Amino acid sequence: MDAADRRRATPHNDETGFPMEHGVTRKPPRGLGAAQLAALCGHWPGVTRDTKWGIDMVFSVAGKMFAVMPSDGSGGGRLSFKVADDRFLELTDQPGIIPAPYLARAHWISIVEPRRFATAELEAFILDAYVLVRARLTKKRQAELGPHPTLEAKQK
Repeated sequence: MDAADRRRATPHNDETGFPMEHGVTRKPPRGLGAAQLAALCGHWPGVTRDTKWGIDMVFSVAGKMFAVMPSDGSGGGRLSFKVADDRFLELTDQPGIIPAPYLARAHWISIVEPRRFATAELEAFILDAYVLVRARLTKKRQAELGPHPTLEAKQK
């Protein structure tokens, strides 16, 4: 354990900085459910939510989709969203992530095992998807939407 690890490790945190309860490390929350997704991005500027293809909850900004998830939790809570072109191959090489069916050509991925990922990591992916799609809107429409949301503002 180096000096940085000793600073992070306190009676309440382990050497990785994660909180401990009764000497047992509490792991960060994992996965992201439909209700969590709705709470995360439902209040972002210009975001609408609707149902397509029967049960898929679709989040869009100014009519352009950026995230999709089954509203009933089917498919193991599969979560699909847009990613940057240069991250598509990197991400789809990871276990639990595949090119999104029907949307892969637009650089969408599908996380088929969301529990493999920390909730904070999934939230960051969704925010990135929103920012990517929003950036393709007209400058006028982007200005109408106002400032970009942040994850820190959500947690306050």
